Amino acid sequence: MNIVCTWLTDRMDLQLHIYQLKTLIRIVKKTYRDFRLQGVLDSTLNSKTYDTVRNRLTVEEATASVSEGGGLQGITMKDSDEEDEEDD
Repeated sequence: MNIVCTWLTDRMDLQLHIYQLKTLIRIVKKTYRDFRLQGVLDSTLNSKTYDTVRNRLTVEEATASVSEGGGLQGITMKDSDEEDEEDD
């Protein structure tokens, strides 16, 4: 996650291409889920680095959805687990 955070920080002034965004969203979500399934504590998973990456991808996702008009094809940072928690 540190590498992704550094890579995104180096490109702070540049908007991500739609394919970069889709790929990064998939990587970050899969990595988070896999570590969570392995029993890594939420306090470890929800680090400042992860929050930084997640916030940047969320902003990029919003920008892409406005400018591309649906180019993400259903890929989103919104996790189905989070939707279930909000309904409780």
